[in-house]
Formats: sequence, C-alpha cells, structure tokens
Amino acid sequence: MPKSVKICILFDFVNKPFGGGNQFLKALRKYFDSVGAYEELPQNADVILFNSHHNIPNAASARLKNPRKRFVHRIDGPMGLYTNPGDQRDKIVYEANRLLADATIFQSKWSRKNNYALGLGKKDLEFVIMNAPDPDTFNRTGKIAFSRDRKIRLVSTSWSSNFKRGFGIYQWLDNNLNFEKYEVTFAGNSPIKFKNVKYLEPLKSAELAKILKNSDIFISASQNDPCSNSLIEAMHCGLPALVLNSGGHPEIVRGGGEVFETKEQIPGLIEKIVNNYELYRSKIAVATIEQIGQEYYNAVTKVCQDTKEHEFGIFKYYKLLATINLRCAIGRVSGFFNR
Repeated sequence: MPKSVKICILFDFVNKPFGGGNQFLKALRKYFDSVGAYEELPQNADVILFNSHHNIPNAASARLKNPRKRFVHRIDGPMGLYTNPGDQRDKIVYEANRLLADATIFQSKWSRKNNYALGLGKKDLEFVIMNAPDPDTFNRTGKIAFSRDRKIRLVSTSWSSNFKRGFGIYQWLDNNLNFEKYEVTFAGNSPIKFKNVKYLEPLKSAELAKILKNSDIFISASQNDPCSNSLIEAMHCGLPALVLNSGGHPEIVRGGGEVFETKEQIPGLIEKIVNNYELYRSKIAVATIEQIGQEYYNAVTKVCQDTKEHEFGIFKYYKLLATINLRCAIGRVSGFFNR
C-alpha cells in the first residue's frame, strides 16, 4: 500500500453554474490538493475516482492501461426516480459498477437502498459519504441577522429545470403563500414563470452564496434527490431548512429544520421555524469538506489495502462500451435522458 494515497478524480469539471456533482467534486478536488493527496494524471495516481455515468469510457480506458490502479465509483440517483423510469443512465451506472469499480461510494443511505432495489449489484467494499461545499464560499460570514420585525426571506435554488425538482410545489407557493409576511427568491433554471416569487437566473457560486446569506429559511421540494447539494450549501450558510420528505433530505436536515409531506403543511411549518428560529439554527449539523474529504481519503485507503484482485481486461472493456452504446441509443429514441 502507498504511504500516502494519491487520488485522481476523473471528471470534466465546469467552471460556471452547473450541477451539484460538479460543485461537490470541485470542492473535494480542492481539499485533496490542499492535503497533498490529489494527482491530476490517472497514471500517477493510486486511486481513480469516477462519477456516476460521466466519463465511463475514459475510466474504462484508464483501467485497461493501468490494471493495478484502484477504481472507486461515486454513484448518483437512482436517476430514473427523478427523471423517468426508463432513464438508461442507471443501467449504464450499474454495469460500470459491476465491471469497472473496486468499491462504491453512495451519497446517502436512501440512495444505496434504492439503487440496490433497482438492480445495482453489491460490492464487498461500499461506503456512504455525503457531500459538502467549498467553505471559502458557502459559510456564515456576512449572514444577515434574523428578525421577526420584517418579512421573512425564503429561498430555493435548483440548477436543473426538471419539474420533479419541486416546481409543482414552488408554483403552489407562488399562488398561495402570504406575500405580506414573506418574500421568496428562486435562483436557477425554472420551467415555470413566477408571479410573486423573485426569479434569478443561475448564479456563480459566490453570487449564489450572497443570496443564501441574505435569506432566512431554505425550502427544497425536490423529489428523490439522493443528496441535494443546494440544500447542503444553504445549511452551510446558516439557513434552517424546510424540505419534502423524499430522497436524502431527512438525512441532511435532521434537527436543523422541518420535513413536510404535503404542500398544505408548508405555511404552518414555516411559522414553526420562524417561532423557534434560533433553536433550529443551533441544530444545523452538516459535515465540512474537511470531514467529508477525510472520509473519502479513509475509504480509498481501505480500497488500497484490499488484496483482492479485480480483473479488467479487453473483454470487459468492450462489453462495457457495448452496454453504453446500446443504452445511449435506447435513451435517445425514448427521450429518457432528460434531467
């Protein structure tokens, strides 16, 4: 086993407003780099971390060229639960995990349970590790003071415009919330037009953090979201949260907010948080990137210590590529690749 494990994250990073996976992996890369554990080139790393359905052909090629490297798969979803049941990306992920990965990292217990229920094969080595944001951006510095003597400021964010990201409930709030008592901001991509909610297009992380810090309560109504990065970012900025009882939300919020089952419960739960705001804020307990990064490092170190050989030859390589091509073809025909 190497004395100091070097990790390469095989991912096409995007330096603009993008999805939660991109934002988290950038923060994780920054942490690994800060502790001397990051390696840009796969051939110089001990462990290659690859993500969900992204870059799987590149990961397979890297494994073929570097058969002694360890490959760890960070899994999303199940994506079909928040897009459509026929979303072919889950099938690609499951085959890549079977043929390519030495270990699996899930973002929540909910994600692990539901991926297994939909057909993911189990690995001997698996870990549940949540996400965390870049602390230089998402923190409580400059957070506005809470006051009951003004309108309470509610905020929601979503990079994805998929309707299951909560837009039915956001539209209901737009039509039914008492805007004499509350002001609501939505930042991100939206498939609906708001009448009363203030809409902001997708923002860079620094700008988004300012919006969060200028708010009081975060609302997330997304369905079957395994580990909402937007929710975690908001709570790191000191916002108690009100979330739909779905996906990994309850695992993240715990005592730092409330969970709702129906939209009609929302106004009463907002009032409950407002009346006990200081208590909810004191119970926010989301892990830092240092804690999450250390969990990742401990996990990949354990993978390196495992002596079990995981063969990956040319046959598995072409089998995996054939699966990707087939599933992509099915997805294009059926239109089941929408976020």
